[in-house]
Amino acid sequence: MPRNELTAIAAPTGAGTGWSADILEEALVVSLSGDWTIRDGIFGTTTADSLVRKAGVTAVRFEAAGLRQWDSSLLAFLSSLRAACRVLQVAFDESGLPEPARRLLAMLPAEPPAVPEPAPRRTGIVSRIGFWTAHRWSDTAAITTLVGDMTLRTVPAMRGKARARLVDLWTFIQDAGVAALPMVLLVNMLVGGIVTFVGSIQLIRFGAAVYVSNMIGIMEVRELAPLITAIVMSGRTGSAYAAEIATMQGSDEIDALRALGIPLFDYLIIPRIAALSAMLPLLFIYAAAVGIAGGLLVAISLMNLSVGSFLMHLRSAVAESDLFLGLVKSMTFGVWIAISSCRIGLQAGRSATDVGLAATTAAVGGIVGVIALDAVFDVCANSLGL
Repeated sequence: MPRNELTAIAAPTGAGTGWSADILEEALVVSLSGDWTIRDGIFGTTTADSLVRKAGVTAVRFEAAGLRQWDSSLLAFLSSLRAACRVLQVAFDESGLPEPARRLLAMLPAEPPAVPEPAPRRTGIVSRIGFWTAHRWSDTAAITTLVGDMTLRTVPAMRGKARARLVDLWTFIQDAGVAALPMVLLVNMLVGGIVTFVGSIQLIRFGAAVYVSNMIGIMEVRELAPLITAIVMSGRTGSAYAAEIATMQGSDEIDALRALGIPLFDYLIIPRIAALSAMLPLLFIYAAAVGIAGGLLVAISLMNLSVGSFLMHLRSAVAESDLFLGLVKSMTFGVWIAISSCRIGLQAGRSATDVGLAATTAAVGGIVGVIALDAVFDVCANSLGL
């Protein structure tokens, strides 16, 4: 019988080890020999489909008389050869294989399992409302827990019993204090100048330009200075707090602190709350001063008011209650920004995308919360006659 030996032999690990293929009566006879183990590295250099395609035969048979030890590497070779025969519609005769190999080969799927495409998930309006309500309730519960922890641990922290490092507190104070002065100066001076310019145009129409100092003084001390400063600090410092804690979450530092038994509230949150709640009232006084200075520059340059007249009306307009209200607002805003930012950082995911998302969410949430708290303060102050 004519035999046509193919030049398709696997890289052998020793003499007589590997496989060879012959054509016999339009059938491809694959002769297996030697040890077929992963350790010996028996992986054919010619793929199974090219072997069958080059042969141009109608069936594949096996001779395993020279086969010695074998493991899953043999099954991988046979499975790929069977898959090629199925695609090329060539008969696959496994009768020449050892019985254990045939049983194991029968357990392998003839075709790779199809991965079902996920069905499009559609949620109705009721489900979306429910998810939104559940998330808001979870956020409220988390913030309430942090506020409760802060209330319970404030007195021990003031007595020096909090497990926080003074070097961390000093670092946060510098970042939320001295490092924030240039941005607070720029924003509040521009806002004070703009408000004075717009207000002076209306006051001039009524012949009351001299009262522009009353307007800018009350607005800066009661509203603009605490509100604008808190918004600046929310976007600058609050987002940084959330990003730092989210990064610690992604690098497993939070898990390490929990494993060591270090309370997260004392170590991470108390220094940030203390720094912002202490620095924001000081920044408020600084912002009110520079905002009024910006209004003074506009009044002198555009309205021809004297410095003495401006300061005299300013002194008579701004009361101690206005200053007290601005200080209370600023301290409350600082506590809110620190708590909300730390809460968002602790609940962030562990990827780089989650760090950016936590920073954005903290900035937006802090600004919205500050504006809402400012409205509550104004309503309460009006009810108390302040």
